[in-house]
Amino acid sequence: MKILCPLLAATVLAVSAPCHAQTVAEAQAVNAAELPNPPVIAGDIKDRPYTVLGQITAGVRKATAFSKAASPEKIYRELWERGQKLGADAVIHASYGASHISAMSWGQTNATGVAIKFTGPAAGKQ
Repeated sequence: MKILCPLLAATVLAVSAPCHAQTVAEAQAVNAAELPNPPVIAGDIKDRPYTVLGQITAGVRKATAFSKAASPEKIYRELWERGQKLGADAVIHASYGASHISAMSWGQTNATGVAIKFTGPAAGKQ
């Protein structure tokens, strides 16, 4: 039993080592008409006025130590669901880091973004 515990701990750490962070080199501004579905982007909206509803955070967990890390699509979908609860039209400045072990999961990826609500039409469409 004394040998089993350190071996088990070493195995768990080796299997669930964090992956590299997914980062966006340059978060560019986009037009509101170019928003993806769900409307979550790493950049900013440049052609339409908006108000900030608030900062949102989300955590996407892996089910087991052998599950794949969360995909960007899944992470952005979770951010969008949180933004919708605030009444957002889009989520901007979205980012997420590396997957890490937490007390409640084998790997969790944390994400943040800013929920926004459009206050007017796109520039030139009045």
